[in-house]
Amino acid sequence: MKRKRLLDSFALLAYLNKDSGFGMVHEALASAQAVGDLLLMNEINVGEAYYILHRRRGRDKADYFLDATLPALPITTVVNAFSDVIAAARIKAEYPIAFADCFAVATARSQSAVIMTGDPEFKKVEHIVEIEWLDG
Repeated sequence: MKRKRLLDSFALLAYLNKDSGFGMVHEALASAQAVGDLLLMNEINVGEAYYILHRRRGRDKADYFLDATLPALPITTVVNAFSDVIAAARIKAEYPIAFADCFAVATARSQSAVIMTGDPEFKKVEHIVEIEWLDG
């Protein structure tokens, strides 16, 4: 059975920066490429990765990420409808996590996907969505 995973910005940045968890994300990307495992990322989380890259490396590098790096990766970007925004808002109303993280949770739930992350904030919601924790 093919796996369905959702990357949050933490996981994508771990891969791009070769930080702790790089190997797990690399393996997920390779599996998506080789056997067709589905790798998702909500567009809000893509935007979050973009602004973090922009702050750390500058606009040119962040734009390169959007224009060249992201399209070359086997990641399907999930677009948000109004109902998705409300689903994320409902999660935010119930759990003290960042709003962008709420989009990851809402998308994982609607897509029956496992969230890949190393962000400890997700410990607050691991009882409502499955988490694949990145390790060092």
